[in-house]
Amino acid sequence: MKIKQLSIFLENKIGSLSKPLEILSKEGINIRAMCMADTSEFSILRLVIDNPLKGKEILEENNFLVKITEIIGVEMNDTPGGLTTVLQVMKDNNIDLEYLYAFTHDKVGKAILLLHADDMDKLIDSLHENEIVIIPSDEVYNL
Repeated sequence: MKIKQLSIFLENKIGSLSKPLEILSKEGINIRAMCMADTSEFSILRLVIDNPLKGKEILEENNFLVKITEIIGVEMNDTPGGLTTVLQVMKDNNIDLEYLYAFTHDKVGKAILLLHADDMDKLIDSLHENEIVIIPSDEVYNL
């Protein structure tokens, strides 16, 4: 159920984003979702890829600092208010959201929301109780 996400620490300078992506591409690893957050000195690139363990190993062999973090994916309506519905469950259950990112895919009218919270098990339980669909990790890796 939990998705393994790579968090890659990069220097905040021109060209630093392309290097890890080129390495993954050369190894045939496909990116399913990504987001990047930066400060004045460094960036954190978050990736969901089709083979997270292999990707971590390859990047570390190329001197990148990589951490695997568990996140979850939920299916939400790709309509105005779709995100609000999920966020309301988190608010009602006092769950501290650390970050999220979303993407659409070929399922008409649906989007995938990737979430990381301070208490992932509580998040999962709350989503189940509110009948929000949690997407299995294999499904996300194989999109």
